[in-house]
Amino acid sequence: MVGGLFAGLFASLLPVRLAAAQGTPAVHESTWVTVPETTRGEPRIPLYFFWTRECKHCQRARPFVEALPAELPWLDLHSYDLSQDPAARLLYARLAEAVGQPANSVPAVLFCKTMRVGFDRPESAGKMLRERLEQCYQQQLRNAVDAVDAVEADPKVEQPALGASGSEQPLNLPLVGAMDPGSFSLPALTLVLAGLDAFNPCAFFVLLFLLSLLVHARSRARMVLIGGVFVFFSGAIYFVFMAAWLSLFLLLGELRFITMLAGVLAVVMGGLSMKDYFAFRRGPSLSIPESAKPGLFRRMRRLVGGEHLPALVAGTVALAVVANSYELLCTAGLPMVYTRTLTLHQLSRGTYYAYLMAYNLIYVSPLLVIVLAFAWKLGARKLEEREGRLLKLLSGTMMTGLGLLLLVYPEGLSRVSVSLGVIGVAPLLTALVAQAEKLLQGRRHRSKSADFGPP
Repeated sequence: MVGGLFAGLFASLLPVRLAAAQGTPAVHESTWVTVPETTRGEPRIPLYFFWTRECKHCQRARPFVEALPAELPWLDLHSYDLSQDPAARLLYARLAEAVGQPANSVPAVLFCKTMRVGFDRPESAGKMLRERLEQCYQQQLRNAVDAVDAVEADPKVEQPALGASGSEQPLNLPLVGAMDPGSFSLPALTLVLAGLDAFNPCAFFVLLFLLSLLVHARSRARMVLIGGVFVFFSGAIYFVFMAAWLSLFLLLGELRFITMLAGVLAVVMGGLSMKDYFAFRRGPSLSIPESAKPGLFRRMRRLVGGEHLPALVAGTVALAVVANSYELLCTAGLPMVYTRTLTLHQLSRGTYYAYLMAYNLIYVSPLLVIVLAFAWKLGARKLEEREGRLLKLLSGTMMTGLGLLLLVYPEGLSRVSVSLGVIGVAPLLTALVAQAEKLLQGRRHRSKSADFGPP
């Protein structure tokens, strides 16, 4: 069901994108250099600068780039805010296509048939940009007015000397690759969000019930096999789900309304999760519906009773697919917020997927620990209703906070103190609410005891 939703959404969006690309005219030479008659044959170099308000590297680049025309009188600056101007986004796509590059990163500057993305400091990336502009201008002077078509600029995208991520000194980290020390909020956000997302009441419910049935088989090998296969495919399905979010956000780009939409969805999902704590089994919910549980239970009992190994593995895979189709609705908010935050950083596609892989490895870790603990102890443990409600409250509070951050201050997700501060408030509020509920229950109990006491 969820996969069909994403497939339909991609199918509806892709023709629009392709039609836009196919309908754009070829880029004229005057896009890269102009020779006004009033300048007596002296060329003028257009510089196209694309940025967004949510991009912190764009905010570093803007003062430098917008001051260049005062230093270089032959430069014509065209500055575009992609978060406010859809037409500018089409122009960016057309110019990037003309030099054979994707239009999926900001800040970006295009001039003289070259494209550069990213910005760290005026002393490094800024200095190199100024030098390349001056080289282009001198080349045009040598070529003269009638040789404009002979521009020999390298059409390949050139990164800043110290990396498009804007680092002062890039670090090579295992799995993730080159990282900006100033953007360590992203690894921290990955660790914290995936860790909290891992305590997913829907996933715990399915896995704990499955393992409690396996206890009666008294076979550690079978328990590890079925539990391990279930956890592996749960992680794989979750990865595919997050990759679909990632592809969707990369396709739509950094338009502000996409971030707003992700924020609204996160707030709504978070609100429903918090509602489940205060009004459990009442009203709308993202939990596994009661009507679906008997079918899941029947599948599990048939699976446990199976004797043949291939049928056992195949049945576990089928169960993982069915169970996780419900779990995705239960926990969709956090991966959606995370992948949207991921696309607000200028990273390579491989690095995006490395982060998704890291997220999912963290996500399945508690499930794997549960499997090993059950196999070792051969004990049964059910998720109590209050525990499930507390997990719902925790994830809902965190989801709502991150959604509000996407709505009012999306650039804050790139800052360690802001993003971790919002996430840190969730367990604190959950603990306070749980304690308040316990105190209220104690008062009710004492009040009832007093009512039935001696007159």
